[in-house]
Amino acid sequence: MKLLASLLMLLLAGPALAQSNLPPARYANTQIADPAKEAEARALMETLRCLVCQGQSIADSDAEMAADMRALVRSRIATGESSASVRQGLIRSYGDYVTYDPPLSPVTAPLWIAPLLLLAIGGLIAARSFKRKRR
Repeated sequence: MKLLASLLMLLLAGPALAQSNLPPARYANTQIADPAKEAEARALMETLRCLVCQGQSIADSDAEMAADMRALVRSRIATGESSASVRQGLIRSYGDYVTYDPPLSPVTAPLWIAPLLLLAIGGLIAARSFKRKRR
């Protein structure tokens, strides 16, 4: 019974041990000195998805990977690289999933077509429903 309790405690402690003890990267939680560049970096970070949290942008996430991505964005913007270039570099590294607005491609086509298709189906159902009520 003690062995089972010990194993259960180890299992429950696993998520607490998931973060490393390394200090965050230089620009992970520190703003760029130039307010215009910081605003540009912040705007870009709002459009990039945290790959760990999946529902949050890297600007809002507390995940270690998001901190590393924030540091990367800020350091590249601070050196004068454009937002578009930084964004493309992250897409090359992590795939289209890193962005909240994936480009239209054979892989992402269902994401773009499904809402239109569902809207059309809903319109047809509503039209038929209204026609039946008129009779």
